[in-house]
Amino acid sequence: MTLSSIRKIYFGIADRRQMFRLFDRHAQRPNRWTNHDGVLFAGEWFEIARPEQDYMLDILPPLWMRGEMFATSEFLTGSITSVFYALRINGAVRYFHAYCDLARPVSPREMRDAIVERERRPVRAMSHQERIEHIWSATEDRYRGYAGVGFAPEHRGSRTVIVYGRHTSNIALLDCLTDAQISQKLPVHLRHLPLVEAA
Repeated sequence: MTLSSIRKIYFGIADRRQMFRLFDRHAQRPNRWTNHDGVLFAGEWFEIARPEQDYMLDILPPLWMRGEMFATSEFLTGSITSVFYALRINGAVRYFHAYCDLARPVSPREMRDAIVERERRPVRAMSHQERIEHIWSATEDRYRGYAGVGFAPEHRGSRTVIVYGRHTSNIALLDCLTDAQISQKLPVHLRHLPLVEAA
């Protein structure tokens, strides 16, 4: 699975339950812990509320604190760790979680700049990739998985979700969902947002 470097993975403000699900949304991946899993996580970000930000600051000692951000001392894998942000965007302070690769010291600043640039846009819209990532993030584990022996060899290990037809359901590759399937899988309040090429 090839993922872009910085990507918004959930639309809306994640509550505590959703936040913990998003921390390891790749938990079902094949061969967990046998590959370099950092590429799956580095660059993922989503919005949280202040109580969740405060909770994470209280339960995990920060590795460092710099102005509007802090990094946790508990690493997810390799040099990938959580960085939490309190950012003033369009006059309001908002809170975010991101996975940054601290092997690159500029990573937390690049992430901050990308979040601010993305969230300052005046028109609420989603790119195709953001729709796909939101679907993956919002789908319960029992309705998503990874392609196995029933798929062509080049698709094995790719993400899958259950899609529903008129009288049937089947497993489809997440990256190959049709526009109609994407619309069906998105929550109603996100279905009619404008589609942008890069968001």
